[in-house]
Amino acid sequence: MISMRETVRSGPRPVARILSLVANAGDDDRTLGLRRTPRFRTRDKAGQTGHAERVLGPKVGSCRHNSLWRTCQLRDRHPIRARVSRPSRKFGLLTPCFRFRLLLPVAMATGRLGVGETLGALNTALGPGDPVWFKETRARHLRARDFLAPRPALQARFGDGQVPERVIRAVAGLQGPGVAPVMRCAPTPAGLALQLQRPAVFERVLGAVPAYAVPAVPAAPGPRVLLHCPALRGAPGSLRLSRLRAVLVADHLARALRAHGVRVRLVPAVRDPHMPTFLQQLRVDWPAASESAATEALRSRALAELGPAREGGALAPGVLGTVSLKEVLQERGRAAGYDPKLDKCLVTEDQLSVLAELQEAVSQWPQASPPGLAAAPHASADVCMVVHVVSCEEEFQQQKLDLLWWKLDDQAPLTQKHLVCGPVKVTGTPSKLTAPEYYEFRHTQVCKASALKHGRDLVQDPAWTEIFSILSAATIKFEMLSTAPQSQLLLALADSSISTKGTRSGTFVMYNCARLATLFEGYKHSTEQGLYPTFPPVSSLDFSLLQDETCWARQQPWHVQPQGST
Repeated sequence: MISMRETVRSGPRPVARILSLVANAGDDDRTLGLRRTPRFRTRDKAGQTGHAERVLGPKVGSCRHNSLWRTCQLRDRHPIRARVSRPSRKFGLLTPCFRFRLLLPVAMATGRLGVGETLGALNTALGPGDPVWFKETRARHLRARDFLAPRPALQARFGDGQVPERVIRAVAGLQGPGVAPVMRCAPTPAGLALQLQRPAVFERVLGAVPAYAVPAVPAAPGPRVLLHCPALRGAPGSLRLSRLRAVLVADHLARALRAHGVRVRLVPAVRDPHMPTFLQQLRVDWPAASESAATEALRSRALAELGPAREGGALAPGVLGTVSLKEVLQERGRAAGYDPKLDKCLVTEDQLSVLAELQEAVSQWPQASPPGLAAAPHASADVCMVVHVVSCEEEFQQQKLDLLWWKLDDQAPLTQKHLVCGPVKVTGTPSKLTAPEYYEFRHTQVCKASALKHGRDLVQDPAWTEIFSILSAATIKFEMLSTAPQSQLLLALADSSISTKGTRSGTFVMYNCARLATLFEGYKHSTEQGLYPTFPPVSSLDFSLLQDETCWARQQPWHVQPQGST
């Protein structure tokens, strides 16, 4: 699975924002508002400007690397259009790890280092106040420091910006579970700089790689998120590429949230008989429907709220009447951000069916805990957040459905988010492709490329059918997820787009991953046959020889990886 990570440079973060909300469930603010991340720009002695990163509130941390998802406009109850500060870009090879930290109960691994634990201890050492420490990521800054408390933040904390000597000594002697060992802490023109004992970190991480590679098991069930993807209510032939993008984003988001211990439920359950087969081709795990949800209660409430559909006109088939949505906005004080055209809404049987399924999914959440997990102590007070993942074409209709749910159901979740995916433009074809046509097109290209490289006999081998299907699905997912979801996506259908010679295609990434896997497997077999000596014990290695910042940057994804990530 392609990993999803967040970045500070490109604006709002999709998964981190959701994790922040569900982690803060139960705060005084019933809307579960975001704890936003301040951003500082720091200057070193040479006058170079760099970016430093900070923990999102006290509960979500971030690390900026080349990211798969640079930004995502996650709408806070209502869609607020945000300006994109810079165009999204695609990237080459990706580091396979997540970049989020959620304070969920987990089984802590003994001796496992974590950037969240280190940042928490550093901020505690400075005394009460807002978090001020950042983790450096750029190579030119890593030569002198690993963490920085910027001077503007220190001036706000200590007045004159002079950190007391006792505080500096406390930071330099910092110890604790998950806290990386500190080598030095000293004031600099940029602020208070801290450098870790890198040889000790190398030894502790490389000496316990399995502890970092295996996700930790949560000690209790995590928060609840209901992911709603309206695009899956139709047949595969009705899926345009913008809706396919929303489906893949929802599937990817579900996997990322589950990796962090969040309990995720997917809606709608697909009813078209051909949709499960198509989703299986794309390696999308989505539930199928067994029976429809009952709509009697919602229908009775709707009939009590309805007005005439048209002045002196007959109701169209399936239409029950109209309701005023502006009244809902005025009652809740949430008018800002909604489409100004939202006023009267025609209530249909189809809308009630959708709302009934959402209502049932929220109220009848499975209470069974996974093996080894304790039951939630206050399950009845557990907050459920609803995330609607929609294409830009469905945005307006989803706003109406969102408000209609509040209008007809007093128990509707207060926290509803809209993740709106931008349009998909295709170059190289005059007609609009459907999702199945797009899959067949990429599948044909993968088979053609394999025939040119390995011969047609391989392409006709039934044993390779599954491999070609996996490669096709992975290529499509990489294309759809390598651009910020709210940005427009341009797809090139030329054969060169699946070449292994570039550095931006999914085929290039998969080819090099397979190549590395083959090299590692070959080394393992050669070692077993005695062609290579066994690797020496980690304790016998001199990690002080690793003084290049590139080596340290490659090490960072391990020792900063949070518990429960993959």
